[in-house]
Amino acid sequence: MSVSQNNRYLCSSDRSMEIIKDIILVGTGSFFGGIARYLVSLGMKGMGSAFPWGTMTANIVGCLLIGLLWAAFNRLNASSQLNLLLTVGFCGGFTTFSTFSKESLCLLQAGNYFTFILYALGSVVLGIIAVALGYALAK
Repeated sequence: MSVSQNNRYLCSSDRSMEIIKDIILVGTGSFFGGIARYLVSLGMKGMGSAFPWGTMTANIVGCLLIGLLWAAFNRLNASSQLNLLLTVGFCGGFTTFSTFSKESLCLLQAGNYFTFILYALGSVVLGIIAVALGYALAK
C-alpha cells in the first residue's frame, strides 16, 4: 500500500470515528430527552382531562428549549458536539415538534413563504394521513 493510499484510509477511518461519536452523542441526548418526555406525560396524567396535556406541554417546552439553545449556541459559538447532544439528541428525543417549529421559523425568517406553507401543511396533513394509514394497515 502506498503512502497516499494509507493516508486516504486513515482519513476515512477518522471520519468514520467522528460519525460514530456523533451518533453516540445524539443517542445519549435522545435517551435523556425520551425519559424527560415520559416524565412530563406522567406528571400531566393527573389533569383528569381527555385533552393531551402531556404532549402539548412537551411540544411547547421543547420549542422554548430549542429556541433558547439555538440562540445560546449562536451567541457562544458552541461546539457542534454540544449542539448534537442537546438540540438534535435531547430535544429530538423530547419532542420532534421543536425541530419542526425551528425549521419553520428559519423558512419564515429567510422569506421562503411558499416553502414554509408547503412544509408546515405537508408535515401536519401528511403526518395525520400516515398515522391513519399505519393504523389501518396494522388493524
